[in-house]
Amino acid sequence: MRVSESGSWRTVGVVAGWQTAASLCYYSIFAATGFLRESFGLTESLVGVFLTAALLGYTVSLFPSGAAVDGYGEKPVMAVGLVALAAATVGVSFAPSYALLLVAGALLGVAYSVAMPGTNRGIVAGAPPGRSNLAMGLKQVGVTAGSGAASLLVTGVAAVAAWQVGFWVVAVLACVYAVGFAVVYGGKPGSGDLTWPELGGLRSNRAYVALVAAGFFVGAAIYSMLGYTVLYVEDVVGASVAVGGAVLAATQVVGSLGRIGAGTLADRLGGARGAATVALGQSVAAAGLFAVLVGVGGSLLVTVAVFVGLGVTIHGSTGVFYSCLSDVVADDDIGAATAGGQTALNAGGLLAPPAFGLVVEGPGYGTAWAFVAVVTVAGAALLFAVRRRL
Repeated sequence: MRVSESGSWRTVGVVAGWQTAASLCYYSIFAATGFLRESFGLTESLVGVFLTAALLGYTVSLFPSGAAVDGYGEKPVMAVGLVALAAATVGVSFAPSYALLLVAGALLGVAYSVAMPGTNRGIVAGAPPGRSNLAMGLKQVGVTAGSGAASLLVTGVAAVAAWQVGFWVVAVLACVYAVGFAVVYGGKPGSGDLTWPELGGLRSNRAYVALVAAGFFVGAAIYSMLGYTVLYVEDVVGASVAVGGAVLAATQVVGSLGRIGAGTLADRLGGARGAATVALGQSVAAAGLFAVLVGVGGSLLVTVAVFVGLGVTIHGSTGVFYSCLSDVVADDDIGAATAGGQTALNAGGLLAPPAFGLVVEGPGYGTAWAFVAVVTVAGAALLFAVRRRL
C-alpha cells in the first residue's frame, strides 16, 4: 500500500525528532568543555582527548550498528539506542576522575553510533518521492537542533545549578522521546540476519570512495569547530562560558537552516550531482571563513558573524553529504555505506581536535584555524572530484 505524502513527511518528522533527542545527549559534552576543563583541571589538548574518546567509541561501533540496523530494522535498534544514550549521558555527569570520564565519553559514543545508519535508513525508506535531499536535510537538522539545544541547556542550567544537572535533564528528555518513538514509529523491517556489511562493492564505487575521503576532511573541520568554539570565545574574545555556549548554539541554529536550504537547492539541481555541487560550494565558503578567523582577534561581533557563516556552510553540508552518499549506492547497502561515510567523518574528528589543542598551546588559535582552513580546502578538492564522476 502506497503511503501518502503527508504520511511520508510525518515519518520524516518522527525520525528527525529522534535525531534531535540523540544529538541532545551526545553533543552535551561539547557544550560542557569549559566546565570539564575547570572541574578536572585539564589542558586544551586533554579536553581534545576526551572528545576523541567519545568519538572513538562512536567510530568503532558504526559498522556493528549498521549491521544491526540492516538486520533487525531501524526501529528496535533506534529505540534501544536512545535509552542507552540517556544512560551514558548520566554516566558522564557522575565520572569521579579523568580516566573514568574518558570511559563514560567512549560509552556515550558507542550508544550514538546507532544514529546515522538508523536515521538514514528511515529517511531513504520514508521520504516523499523526489524530495530525498530535503528530507535528509530536515533529518540532519536534528543534529544541529540537538547540539544547539544542548549548548543552551547545559550552559543555562550551569548558571543556576551544577553543570551536571543539565546532563540529567537531557537524559530525561531522551527517555521520554524513546517511549514515544517506540509507540508511533513503524519503520522498515530488516533482513533478519545479523551479518557484517559487504564492503567489496563499495570499494569499487569510485564516487563513493572519493566521497568518503572528502568526509574525512569535512569531519576534521566540523569537530574542530565543535570542540573549540566555546573555549575560543572564552580565551580569545574574553567572554563568559555562557556567551560561548550561545555562540555555539547559534552555529547550530543557522546550521539547521543551511541543511534545509542546501537540501532544497540540491533537489532542484537534481540527484547525486546536485547534492555534490551544493556540498562543494559550502566547503569552499567555509574554507574562506576559517581563514578569516586567523586574523580576527578579540572582536565579539566579528567572531559571531564568522561562526554564524560557518554554521550555514560547514555544519549545513552534512545533509547533502549523506544524500549524495545514499544516491551513489544501492538501497540494500545504505547501512554499510552510511557506516563507512560516518566512519570517515569521525576519523577526521578523532585526529583534528587533539591536534587543534596542541597547536593552540603552541603558536595559538590563529595558526590552529589556518590548519582547519587548509583541511577544508582538501575536502573541497575531493568533493570536486566526486562531482566530476557523477
